[in-house]
Amino acid sequence: MSVSALNEAPGREPLIQISGITKRFGGLVALRDVSINLSAGEIVGLIGPNGAGKTTLVNVITGVQQPDEGTIVFEGQRIDRVSAYRIARRGIGRTFQIVQPFPRMTVLENVAAGAMFAGKARSVAEARERAAECLEFVGLSTVSATPASQLTLPNRKRLELAKGLATNPRLLLLDEVNAGLNATEIDGALELIRAIAARGITILLIEHLMKVVMHACSRVVVLHQGALIADGLPNDVVRDPMVVEAYLGGGFVSDSLKGSD
Repeated sequence: MSVSALNEAPGREPLIQISGITKRFGGLVALRDVSINLSAGEIVGLIGPNGAGKTTLVNVITGVQQPDEGTIVFEGQRIDRVSAYRIARRGIGRTFQIVQPFPRMTVLENVAAGAMFAGKARSVAEARERAAECLEFVGLSTVSATPASQLTLPNRKRLELAKGLATNPRLLLLDEVNAGLNATEIDGALELIRAIAARGITILLIEHLMKVVMHACSRVVVLHQGALIADGLPNDVVRDPMVVEAYLGGGFVSDSLKGSD
């Protein structure tokens, strides 16, 4: 399958256009001429083996790292040379693969910090009000006064989602939000991801669990050794010979997709 943007909504300007992005670390090319467009309302899965460049791409989109080549245009404006906090204020939020909340702050205070500094809350009271709404949405209202250090792993993951939502994003980048969760917890996280998308928030989902990718995403893009090797519908991508060889393994289609249609 050729790498293309065939799944963009026809006649609609993409929410974000990522064009020819290359990122080097010394002699290592972490991203090589990567181009992806995302349209408003999509849930797009980003998959690939460890070291493929997935988190680097998220870091570049969010301004944590700047690309060596290429451009990123979000809602019609270039952001590839904009600082991370300004990108967050423009409407791009993210979660982190390794969840590290402020441990001595309460759950509510952690989320309010995101609303205050990245979400353009006009006062502490407004930040706390938005934080409370986000905590209710992710199911953490009952522990809002609990120090973040006391949360279980599933609840720390939910806290990370609430922090991302508190920034008022139009694009939310989720980096392995299901890592370390059991099957029941993953089902709950899937419901949350769908509920976030139902609010009109576009989602780019970095994920290793193909169950999540197949059930949550309308489109999948695949990185391998820093290059984009596939972009298309989930059932097409997982049958792509290049994707099977680079990431899924020959038994995935026959063993994991039986009865999925």
